[in-house]
Amino acid sequence: MSILPRSSGASTGTKQKSKSGPTTFKTFFECWLVEQNQHLQDLVAISQTSTEEQSWCPVQKVLDYYEHYYKAKDEWSKQDVLAMLSPSSWTSTFEAAFLWIGGWRPTMAFHLLYSKSGIQLENQLYHLIHGLGKGDLGDLSPSQLVRIDKLQAKTVKEEKNISEKMAKYEGTLADSCMVKLTHMVSEMMRRGDGYEEGVGVEVEVEVEVELAMELKKERLKEMLRRADDLRLKTLKALIDIMTPSQGVHYLIAAAELHLRIHEWGKVRDGKRLSSLT
Repeated sequence: MSILPRSSGASTGTKQKSKSGPTTFKTFFECWLVEQNQHLQDLVAISQTSTEEQSWCPVQKVLDYYEHYYKAKDEWSKQDVLAMLSPSSWTSTFEAAFLWIGGWRPTMAFHLLYSKSGIQLENQLYHLIHGLGKGDLGDLSPSQLVRIDKLQAKTVKEEKNISEKMAKYEGTLADSCMVKLTHMVSEMMRRGDGYEEGVGVEVEVEVEVELAMELKKERLKEMLRRADDLRLKTLKALIDIMTPSQGVHYLIAAAELHLRIHEWGKVRDGKRLSSLT
């Protein structure tokens, strides 16, 4: 499955020169959703018929698929990190409102686990009373819960660290370099020098502006990479604590949550746009 961008000159919003691979991240993402839905159907079937041993390979296959997604995302972010941080063309406005540095908060993985575990535990109380488990997330053992709690505490700390670094970096938008440049251009406009890109002395100013903005973008790439690394690391660590069967149930819940919210958000956006025309 090769769906990484094929040309270094490609971006999330422009076509690539290469004939192989998707031309935009939106195209890649839509293909990824189709495959995620197929993985979901496979996992549901496995959850109903397979043993622990038979469940391991499908779980690993889905984890590899998530890893591939983040590798592709990293490649596109090298070309257009701003679009990756503001994914309005491939996500709904509802989804975008809940994003944390271009994706889901790593700590949300624990909220999902506890929600699904609680639902499945409630559904199998009769079986548990009679000493019968179903092998799903309602059967998390005390030792598993201890490990999950430790992982959550570690993830909360790392997520907070990234959030603080991002907040600090966002403040650099008003650093002395940017303030100086914005004042310089504003003064030129007030004097009626006819500031235009690519004209006379404005060329030098434009070079300074472009350089300053490129430097800002480089740091954003680093922050997005760190956030995505934590997302993937958290998912893998959680699955590692579970049994294969529990991993299947967790990945089903994750896919259902993602796919349904994406669909609902797109429907709402469509209705909103229709009401404006």
